[in-house]
Amino acid sequence: QVTFVQSGGGLVQPGGSLRLSCRASTIPNGDFEMGWYRQAPGQQRELVATITTSRQTNYADSVKGRFIISRDNSLSVNLLMNNLQPNDTALYYCNMQAGSRAFWGQGTQVTVSS
Repeated sequence: QVTFVQSGGGLVQPGGSLRLSCRASTIPNGDFEMGWYRQAPGQQRELVATITTSRQTNYADSVKGRFIISRDNSLSVNLLMNNLQPNDTALYYCNMQAGSRAFWGQGTQVTVSS
């Protein structure tokens, strides 16, 4: 079982920036990727960005050019969010995908409001 410690998030004005961090308790055998998903009230959970062990990245169209995903090491993943907008408001979840197994963090609230 993989657990996570998430940090960052909070309240920011439109146009501002926030940084999310996530550290996993362990890594699985074999290849895996880490990433961030978000869920706004009344909406389905959606992909934000993912990064593989070889640091290949994938972004949702809605965040391309504004968000940057990175890995400090095999256990940690970060999300730098720039030019935040009100529709970025959501609960952000750290994720690890190892084959068919998915592990989720507890979620971190990001609120963008003036």
